[in-house]
Amino acid sequence: MSEQSRGTGRIRGTGSRRRKPTRRRRAKVVAAWTVAGVVVVGGAGLGYAYMALDGNLSSVDIDAKLGTDRPDDVDDGSQDILVLGSDSRSGDNGKYGQDEGAARSDTAMVVHVDKGHKSASVVSIPRDTLIERPACASDTTDETVPAEHRAMFNTAYEVGGPACAVKTVESMSGIRMDHYLEVDFTGFKKLIDELGGVEITTKTAIDDSKSHLDLEPGTHTLNGEESLGLVRTRKSVGDGSDLGRIQLQQAFIKALMDQAKSVGVFSSPKKLYGLADAATKAVTTDSGLGSVKKLTGFAGGLKGLGADNVHMVTLPVEYDPADPNRVLPQEKAGRQVWAALKNDRPIPASATEKSAGDKGDADKVVE
Repeated sequence: MSEQSRGTGRIRGTGSRRRKPTRRRRAKVVAAWTVAGVVVVGGAGLGYAYMALDGNLSSVDIDAKLGTDRPDDVDDGSQDILVLGSDSRSGDNGKYGQDEGAARSDTAMVVHVDKGHKSASVVSIPRDTLIERPACASDTTDETVPAEHRAMFNTAYEVGGPACAVKTVESMSGIRMDHYLEVDFTGFKKLIDELGGVEITTKTAIDDSKSHLDLEPGTHTLNGEESLGLVRTRKSVGDGSDLGRIQLQQAFIKALMDQAKSVGVFSSPKKLYGLADAATKAVTTDSGLGSVKKLTGFAGGLKGLGADNVHMVTLPVEYDPADPNRVLPQEKAGRQVWAALKNDRPIPASATEKSAGDKGDADKVVE
């Protein structure tokens, strides 16, 4: 790979958590949707490795924590999945910053797969969105975490773990989440490397001191570390906020889905096993997907999806007049988005046309 293709080759997180979002190091991407895409590629071919791979999986019992006070479970064949990435710095993720004992959901996507499993809508929720966080059960104690007015969305995961994040999304959307997926830094990188990298074409130079990514305009095959740098980049996109980075992440995920479809895993058992091993080590699921057999069955139902069938938007938001580093949901437009998912319809373009999140300008940076 040329120097241009590799960028700087040095991408690492620095510093400790800061309170201002415009300065705080970003953690994560979540490409847990990507994890689902990678497993989809393998489909039923993972069967021979069930026993070996089952031990890799981590799962959480979301239903037990949430109880019965949830939106109705609509059994029409559609699927709604909360895909989350936390900024935990424990274990191998410590190279991206100090482990402060708690994690937040720095990337969150609600993935709605239509009842025919032929298309999907993805709604990214900005982590700095101020919301009404509901009371929820803690994931570490038997206590209830109290509700909070004007709480940042990503604090739900911090104070109550996956179940609280799910409850918060269900409260915002009125839609029951069928499943939960989470992935970490190290797992994301290994998945990209197992795939052989992801091809991205940049229209303009990217030079971001925070993500340590330096790319000239042109086509690049990014390895895992470089890919992580790209999806953490914000300085070179739009106004430098999290909104531009979300668009960059969405563009990358589509490129990754295309790459996953083209690597020829069906003709290479070794490649298939390598991807499956990396994916199952990377992902944390709800208990409904907590085995390779269950996860493969779920993923097998998504085989018909490709990047062209996935419509990605950002939850309609506007900058908070009291704090430009925070955003507020646009209530009317947000209701349009959630209603479209709830009724298994495409999200109307009018729902996001006046949103600050629709002005990230990532399309001017990458193809």
